[in-house]
Amino acid sequence: MRLISAASIVFTLVLTFVISGLGRAPAAQQRPDRVVDDGGRARQHDGEPRHRDGQAIFRFDTFGDEQLWTNVLRMQEPVATVDPVTALAVGLKVDVEALPPAVVSALRAGQIDLTNPAVTVELLRLNSVVGVKGTVNETGQLTSVGITCALCHSTVDNSFARGIGKRLDGWANVDLNVGAIVALSPALPDALKAELRAWGPGKYDPRHHAFDGTNLISLNSPSLPIVIPSIYGLKGVGFETFTADGPISYWNSYVGVGQMGGHGSFSDPRIGLFISQAPDLVTPKLAALLAYQLSLRVPDPPPGSFDEAAAKRGKHLFRNEAGCATCHQSPNFTDVLGGPGRTVPFLHDPAEVGTDPRYAARSATGKYRTTPLRGLWQHAPYFHDGSAPDLRAVVDHYDRLFGLNLSAAQKADLVEYLKSI
Repeated sequence: MRLISAASIVFTLVLTFVISGLGRAPAAQQRPDRVVDDGGRARQHDGEPRHRDGQAIFRFDTFGDEQLWTNVLRMQEPVATVDPVTALAVGLKVDVEALPPAVVSALRAGQIDLTNPAVTVELLRLNSVVGVKGTVNETGQLTSVGITCALCHSTVDNSFARGIGKRLDGWANVDLNVGAIVALSPALPDALKAELRAWGPGKYDPRHHAFDGTNLISLNSPSLPIVIPSIYGLKGVGFETFTADGPISYWNSYVGVGQMGGHGSFSDPRIGLFISQAPDLVTPKLAALLAYQLSLRVPDPPPGSFDEAAAKRGKHLFRNEAGCATCHQSPNFTDVLGGPGRTVPFLHDPAEVGTDPRYAARSATGKYRTTPLRGLWQHAPYFHDGSAPDLRAVVDHYDRLFGLNLSAAQKADLVEYLKSI
């Protein structure tokens, strides 16, 4: 690969901006309502304003959370020193469709040094880093950083290179090492940084802390990170989090305000969290955000990724001998709406399903809902804490817990069926 100097990189990219007529405003920022291809999962061409607004919010709206990421954590300082190779290694993704053709050609020709931090800054200027918004001044200095919903709940199809491709909204970013990224902050104490680094890829602890607009508030310790979930296929599910604290918009508010650090208000006396900020930049956008999230369809399993004959046998086992369908009920493979009313979730004690009770104890319900099964081939590991590394481990867990005495062949068939869902 031929490498060029930092000055040449900046010149090449800036020249591309001028040739493309983009100026300093990236295409994604100028036209957040453009019709896009979400990898086949949410191709919506209905022109519905709320859907278009929701996509723009999901992908590009920080809700003003620069107040946390820039003003408190000072993330613009370490981010400006991180090269693209390192950024990709911690799970950050690049939207290839946000790059001008000349930049794509230069990357393909090996004319851009991906070990140079200046390239990261230019990628942020282009608004091409999925879920990260950066402001770059006239001298090329990164002056502010914020994040969007897409940081954790989008990935790319790797069509250009690993970590670089077209967006796949709703897919969990199982490569994203949130803890390692946040631990770069020069504002955090060493003990907290060590705790964050222990999370590992694809995990985050939403019960560890909250941000009230001024300070980070400690909620629970020690940290108990959970897997970042995929958020496709949620239409009709009802209660979407592991502990069913509330519907999607409840959780969007909780995360948007208290976790992302958006400028807004959230209140839940059940967990003793009260945050009030005016103006509220989160709550007015929840309806549009919900509409977009509910449009995200479950991705089909890749062709040839499971044994169809075995999956057919596994489906029979799932519904009969194994008893999985007792809780994973059709059509959404969950019984969470089986409560006394649609506003009250049906939940399970941790001991009932053989899972660690500690995370549930920090939630508003103290229990777990039955996970709706969808796109399982895409987002290992499994269970809220990622304690099952693969689907066979999930089957083994319930075989032991419920004394099913399944044979090895039956377990294999169940796994093939789960891969097909």
